[in-house]
Amino acid sequence: MFLKNRVALVTGSTSGIGLAYARALAAEGAVLVMTGFGDPADIETQRRALSDASGQEAFFIPADLSLMESNRALVHAACEQAGGLDILIANAGVQHVEAIDTFPAEKWEQIIALNLSSPFHLMQTAIPLMRASGWGRIIVTASIHSQVASPFKSAYVAAKHGLLGLVKTAALETAGTGITVNAISPGYVWTPLVENQIPDTMKARNMTREQVIRDILLAAQPTGQFVTAEQVAAMATFLCRDEAEQITGANQMIDGGYTAR
Repeated sequence: MFLKNRVALVTGSTSGIGLAYARALAAEGAVLVMTGFGDPADIETQRRALSDASGQEAFFIPADLSLMESNRALVHAACEQAGGLDILIANAGVQHVEAIDTFPAEKWEQIIALNLSSPFHLMQTAIPLMRASGWGRIIVTASIHSQVASPFKSAYVAAKHGLLGLVKTAALETAGTGITVNAISPGYVWTPLVENQIPDTMKARNMTREQVIRDILLAAQPTGQFVTAEQVAAMATFLCRDEAEQITGANQMIDGGYTAR
């Protein structure tokens, strides 16, 4: 348990990749602070399981990450309740699939706020705390769309491209302080975020559900397989190790060969 007594805040950690992050870090002894949406009873079950896995208290703090002040308040609340902050994983995200000429303005604002602005506000609040302690790990969940584009995903692609620029800048500003800042860019992972965009993709491309999965999602990944949330979490766990202290400003691709083309 190399993360014993380290405090990790993971956003969007009640399902999908975020929950996999939380489980992987808890297995290494980290004190987990969760935030996200879902059924309160299910979240409480997850919180207890994380506490059992780490042998320490786990916390759930609700927050509307589309709001600047909520991001800042979340970091401070995590510090107060868990006793500090060593690891920040900005993972929460949202998606909408539609052509640019009909893309709802409110969807654009929502996606940029949650996928790009939230990580900035979290970093801005967390970095001084980590700098004071001389150690920190900041990881953001980017995407293959931090490197390439897809039609009908203008806001998401713009946010993920911007997120990679934010990571590189933060890494340069924190170099030599004991803090590392990195992105993990998965290909298609079978999560609620991917599953929920299938109907919009069906409509935008006039395809069946099976066609979207076969010809749009898996066809893009040469391995022909979905990435698993556990594989993404394993990368995050490694980036938290001391052996990874010289990995900063990097974008770790886990995409089944998607971006090798």
